[in-house]
Amino acid sequence: MSRIKAISIILHVAGWVTLMAIPLIFLHRGGSFDGDITLMQSPDYWLFGFTFMVVFYSNAYFFVPRLLLQKKHVLYGAAVFILFFGVYCIRPFDRLLHIREKEDDSRPPSKQPPLDRPGSEHFQPGRPPGPGQSPSLSTFRDRPLSRSPFGQPLDITSFFIFFTVIALSTAIKTIREWLLTEQRAARAEADRATAELSFLKAQINPHFLFNTMNNIYTLVLTRDDHAADSVMRLSKIMRYVTEDITGNFAPLQREVDCIASYIELQRLRTGDLTVVNFKVEGEVDGKQIAPLLLMTFIENVFKYGVSKHESTTIQIKLLAGETTLQFYCKNHIFGLNNSDNHSTGIGIKNTCKRLDHLYPGRYVLNISNDNQEYIVQLTLPT
Repeated sequence: MSRIKAISIILHVAGWVTLMAIPLIFLHRGGSFDGDITLMQSPDYWLFGFTFMVVFYSNAYFFVPRLLLQKKHVLYGAAVFILFFGVYCIRPFDRLLHIREKEDDSRPPSKQPPLDRPGSEHFQPGRPPGPGQSPSLSTFRDRPLSRSPFGQPLDITSFFIFFTVIALSTAIKTIREWLLTEQRAARAEADRATAELSFLKAQINPHFLFNTMNNIYTLVLTRDDHAADSVMRLSKIMRYVTEDITGNFAPLQREVDCIASYIELQRLRTGDLTVVNFKVEGEVDGKQIAPLLLMTFIENVFKYGVSKHESTTIQIKLLAGETTLQFYCKNHIFGLNNSDNHSTGIGIKNTCKRLDHLYPGRYVLNISNDNQEYIVQLTLPT
């Protein structure tokens, strides 16, 4: 049983115990509890509780969700009127009051002469008892009772409890349905974000593997001796991408190993004209990062920062601090046309969406391409 459900049961039990204590408190006589025991043994006592339980649960679990919350206000009003008419006919509290009156009538008369009979010095016909005199239940019986148009006495106390129970059950059920609606909306938003994030990852992984396979294919065509080593490195990368990545975050050390393998694969393709400076500083053990998050920037470095005719230097740095990870890459831009620019924009846009999902408001990304140099600076919490 969940904690919330257990608390709900406890609150329901406490509420009904409080309701059942109302007759015992208001109809208690003197210091003796014999009359309270007699009252609790009466069927009318349990009818009192059962009546309002029916009112509460029928309103909370049937009328409110199926009528009121469905905007069937006329039917809901008719349902409440039927419950009210049932309480009017049963008169649960008035029945308990009659039990007390019968107990008082069955008591033996007091030996002390009553002060309100004729002959008493305080007796005045047609006037209420004098100071110091308390009215008996017979006095309440002699008073005219409020009656309905049908001639039946009105049970004002039961009516008050009825409207209290109706208001309480309506409020509880309405608030609960509102909270459930808010939870469903939040869950739907989380599911949508998860689905979108999975879609973005699915876009990135095949794109990354496709480019790497093209590089190895080039080595095979040229009968390069490093082709076999490249296949081994690619298999390690594929195992990381397809098997080791099971959640939104992965160990930073595994991510660094994947980046290092990818850079080595690219070095086989670029030749001596391109110098790649890849540095990792700080402690990477025990830290987490979104998998393949940096790969889009590194792919762009080798896609647009390498020339077959000009020498160039590529800088890639990772600085792992105590609470942050700083990524920096810099390359010269070669031969960027409109179609390539569109392709690059899609990759960066997808990466920014992943950052918004996984590090909302907790990352800093700066990208500049001034003077034919493309620079990316990214700071992430770890």
